Amino acid sequence: MTSLTQRVGSLLYLVSPNATTYQHEEEIPNYVDEAVPLFMAFILLEAAVRFALGREVRLNESIASTGVGILHEATGSRFLTVGFILLGYESLYQWRVLDWPWDSLVTWWASLLLVDLCYYWVHRANHEINLLWAVHQIHHSSEDFTLSTALRLSVFQRLAHFGFYQPLALLGVPKTSVVVHMGFNYLFQFWVHTDVIRKLGPIEWVFCTPSSHRVHHGANKWCLDKNYGSLLIVWDRIFGTFQEEKEGEEIVYGLVEQPQSMNSVWHEVGHDRSEVEERSLKFFYFGEVLTKARSMSSWGDSLRAVFYGPGWVPGAPRLGDPDGFPDVKAPRVKYDPQMPAWNLGYCIVHLFLAFILQQLLLVRFQVLPWYTTTAHLFFIFLTVGCVGGMQDGSWWAPYFESLRCLLYVLHAHHAHVTPYPVVDFVLVACFAFCFFIWLSRAFKDFVGGTTNLKWE
Repeated sequence: MTSLTQRVGSLLYLVSPNATTYQHEEEIPNYVDEAVPLFMAFILLEAAVRFALGREVRLNESIASTGVGILHEATGSRFLTVGFILLGYESLYQWRVLDWPWDSLVTWWASLLLVDLCYYWVHRANHEINLLWAVHQIHHSSEDFTLSTALRLSVFQRLAHFGFYQPLALLGVPKTSVVVHMGFNYLFQFWVHTDVIRKLGPIEWVFCTPSSHRVHHGANKWCLDKNYGSLLIVWDRIFGTFQEEKEGEEIVYGLVEQPQSMNSVWHEVGHDRSEVEERSLKFFYFGEVLTKARSMSSWGDSLRAVFYGPGWVPGAPRLGDPDGFPDVKAPRVKYDPQMPAWNLGYCIVHLFLAFILQQLLLVRFQVLPWYTTTAHLFFIFLTVGCVGGMQDGSWWAPYFESLRCLLYVLHAHHAHVTPYPVVDFVLVACFAFCFFIWLSRAFKDFVGGTTNLKWE
């Protein structure tokens, strides 16, 4: 079991090479899952610091980001693990040109550099290939830049990593070293998502910091497609994608054309840029990529619409013409729907229950049948979607929330949800009460012909 000090250190890559070197993959702790409670603790600490400094604290945005994170981890626990990202690694390893000892310090440090270099190209490809941007865009959809923003990872994000790390097998890097450093590389990215920590002096020359990553998340024209590094910013300096944060120029966070929704599931499926004001959504951002490809007059341009940059148009460079990009400047009004305090608390409680269910899936997915896992995933998605619908004031929220509560009651009637009968009884009673509350609200809206959820 990893100690608390070691877990905190892992967030900053402050780990012992000897203590994090393994011969067999099954020996490697799940560093990311062990860090989840720390994520939550530091998110709360940052909110307290912002409040003490008189800075804006938007719970609705944090709830939306947390919802995305729950969906990302829920799908990863069963379907898209590190094993998928490194699929075929062992087969390629048989053709390695070098033979790195698994227990060598040289191997550990070389793996750190090589995994970080691979991530740089993963991240850059996610921005420069429209098909991959369809996956990655959700990570940039937050209009705040807080630690909770780090949780905004698409359920398809792991798919976009496949194939980038496999070349390390041909170099002879042991798979265990790659798995370990992928975990720490991921964890290091958490702390750079904050605007509380300012510039860090000479550290900025070598490492990725909150300052350099703030630029990466900016929608300002000078911020676009910059600072892809995870641990080391030197890759950006070497490959010409570095941009220093400008003093006195406020960064606008979010997408260039920002979707107007707090619904995590909505953010997962993407948005139609031409109708963003109406919150009109297509089935995945991939639909927008397909529409763009089909609108082209030649097969070559159709392929370019898929594999060139999101801003590409016929006749433009591969990444598009920067002169034609919108020049987003501060201040930009943020999408900030409000709801009563009781309903905000309701959303937080039920999102927390979805998080607990996701953690239970993580522990038990190997012994659960596929249909049980699928049912639990459906319930998690429905929970996150309903919470987002309530935040947006969507007309359908009372209908789906009453259905969600009913489904829980019906399931709990036939199977124990927890090992504790008293807890099961309390949960069923609460969900039954919520069912009647939301059903009555849905009936009232239906009779009144309400097309938008209005809080009273």
